[in-house]
Amino acid sequence: MPNHVHILLYYSGADQSLNTIIGNGKRFMAYEILQRLHDKQEHTLLRILKDSVLKKDAEKGQKHNVWKDSFDVKECRTEKFLLQKLLYMHNNPVSGKWNLAPSALEYVHSSAPFYFNGRQQLFEVIDYRELLNWEQMFE
Repeated sequence: MPNHVHILLYYSGADQSLNTIIGNGKRFMAYEILQRLHDKQEHTLLRILKDSVLKKDAEKGQKHNVWKDSFDVKECRTEKFLLQKLLYMHNNPVSGKWNLAPSALEYVHSSAPFYFNGRQQLFEVIDYRELLNWEQMFE
């Protein structure tokens, strides 16, 4: 997506806080985004990201501001709700104002091909059903 990311994330709550996990993920994605912008000589966009750094953050060494400070978490407590979110994630890039591909199966960043025909794309997808605690789902 041009300006946001949807992620279905399994979180057991065991070792790190969700904020730490999201923060680390955003940091490593930001490094990759900035490197690609640098490689493509996107100087105007790099300047915008640099100029958006708050003074207090610049004093701590931050050079670019790639992300908004918050993230929106939707806890999936039922399989029905999880499937609703997964379907939204599959359809969002190919409908409405985005239209990034003719279908969710053809959108290169989608997990739809995995769920529809078992095909992995740019990143490994683990089937959500492997992670469900089925006993808890039906209590």
